[in-house]
Amino acid sequence: MDQADRQIATLSPKKARLRLTFGLGIVALFLSLSVAVSVGAVSVSFSTVWGVLANKLAPGLVIPDWSAGREAIVWDIRFPRAILACLVGAGLAIVGASLQAVTRNPLADPHLLGISAGGAFGAILALLHTGLFFGLLTVPLMAFLGALGATLIVLGVSQFAAATSADRLVLAGVAVSFIVMSGANVLIFLGDPRAVHTVVFWMLGGLGLAQWSQLIYPLAILTLCGAYLWANASSLNAMTVGDETAATLGIPVGRFRLTVFVVGAMVTGVMVAFSGIIGFVGLMIPHIVRLFVGGDYKRVLPVSALCGAIFLLWADILARTVMSPDDIPIGIVTGLIGGAFFVWLLRRNPV
Repeated sequence: MDQADRQIATLSPKKARLRLTFGLGIVALFLSLSVAVSVGAVSVSFSTVWGVLANKLAPGLVIPDWSAGREAIVWDIRFPRAILACLVGAGLAIVGASLQAVTRNPLADPHLLGISAGGAFGAILALLHTGLFFGLLTVPLMAFLGALGATLIVLGVSQFAAATSADRLVLAGVAVSFIVMSGANVLIFLGDPRAVHTVVFWMLGGLGLAQWSQLIYPLAILTLCGAYLWANASSLNAMTVGDETAATLGIPVGRFRLTVFVVGAMVTGVMVAFSGIIGFVGLMIPHIVRLFVGGDYKRVLPVSALCGAIFLLWADILARTVMSPDDIPIGIVTGLIGGAFFVWLLRRNPV
């Protein structure tokens, strides 16, 4: 009994810290969402923002004292955009954390490993050449297939070049990313010039095309894949130690690593289909989260999802306000921040 009490006393501070971190994160997410919906070319007060939401969810709960124009801005434009930012940020963050575990590489990220480029290739192929043969599902499906294809190419190149170390795997991913993006540029060059401007969105990243009717797809993929990764958090913990240790614990190392890559490709492909290429979220957020909650993936994954959502909300706020009323592509904002973080990470953890 005394030993059990000591274990509880040891675990309690960790649990308390996790609950405090998660609680503060929820508050920060709520405030960030409020700011994201209220700021822009037309400012809207917080009371109007949440009044519109309450009126939509429970008609008659509040008395509308706002114009129809402001209601359209809040409900039809900014809320879908803010929610998409949360979903994309959360998805890319958990994918980055998972890839860093199975590759044991602190620099692993869906952008650096070419997965995002593959997703963009699939989306561009659908938009400019194949057409929407599956309706609204066509672009997410083609983006997933492109991301999966790029993932398999990276794994194949790493095996062909004997690039089994962590740093060489990233180099293989960067090489494949350049090749895939060159292919995407060829698709743009061969496409209808009148439609080419539509794919610039996928090349630079943006959330301006968010619609309520389409949010179900990234939400469903994030929920299913996030649940799978969280359920296998103990396996991810074992993979961070080494393949031999994971194998002694009964984990089928090769199959599990491939499964995580496929799950990561699915999440990344769908997110890219709706947001374009947004880099460095999966690189930065897991490292920041580990500073606060440690390395246990039972904690790292949910907190990474929360922090990724908050980060991308603020990146979108910057994208919309720095040169207002024009929007800067959000990929530019995350690229500037992520590039600086990448240099800091190389300095802190040389590979």
